[in-house]
Amino acid sequence: MKFNATLIGFSAILMWSLLALFTAASGKMPPFQLSAICFLIGSLPGIVVLALKPERFKLLKQPAKVWITGIVGLFGYHFLYFTALRNAPAVEAGLIAYLWPLLIVVGSALLPGEKLRWYHIAGALAGLGGTILIVARNGIAFDEAYTLGYGAALLCAFTWSGYSLLTRRFDAVSTDVVTGFCLATSILSFLCHLGLEATIWPQTAFEWLAVAGLGLLPVGAAFYAWDFGVKNGDIQLLGVASYAAPVLSTLILILFGFAEPSWRIAGACLLVTGGAMLAAKDMIFRKSSTALQPAE
Repeated sequence: MKFNATLIGFSAILMWSLLALFTAASGKMPPFQLSAICFLIGSLPGIVVLALKPERFKLLKQPAKVWITGIVGLFGYHFLYFTALRNAPAVEAGLIAYLWPLLIVVGSALLPGEKLRWYHIAGALAGLGGTILIVARNGIAFDEAYTLGYGAALLCAFTWSGYSLLTRRFDAVSTDVVTGFCLATSILSFLCHLGLEATIWPQTAFEWLAVAGLGLLPVGAAFYAWDFGVKNGDIQLLGVASYAAPVLSTLILILFGFAEPSWRIAGACLLVTGGAMLAAKDMIFRKSSTALQPAE
């Protein structure tokens, strides 16, 4: 059970690696409109399950703090993420946003019963170095043309890491509630779209497919898989595995022609990923030691 749940959780990481690609390919749709459509699509599998098993509706009755945490996490993260990719190069915005695994490791070290050690600080500094390498396109000069996008990406990283740390307290909450998070986020995004944006629809079938892909995978199934994985699988292994997301995301963007490979991208990728791995070295060491112990 635990092994299978961990694999399910890892599938969420693979789906999130497609987020930047699908967003970059989805055309010029405004962030709130895109968020509303994608989360509506993402809520459909859960709605179908609830329709087939009405007795599961009672699982949606949760304390207000659970709903607030889930909706703020999902709505805030994706609005910021879509805004970042609309206002900065996809690779750079994606790499900054994917600082969230590092922030989770550092944040976890500050929780009760944990300690902040030197390698947590070193890992954070390495991640910061990678971020500087990304945004300093002209030496150490900050490119003001992408200020909004870079800022949104950084807030995005803090939003998701904060959401992940807070939801660790809700391990007894059923995964069914993710359906409610998605549906509520869709409604909020739609209301914000009506008040703040002009409607722009995808212009080609390819862009529509990208929007559908967003809703079905990284903005849909991934949340159900991640929720189930962290509650029933090996959360430490999933945390370490999530550091592969920025590397995979960047390679996918380059593979599909949305970015060109460069030493800057490679160096930033190594610093961000290496920093996160360093910060998690105690997790890796514990897992390795356990694996090497003979069975009794």
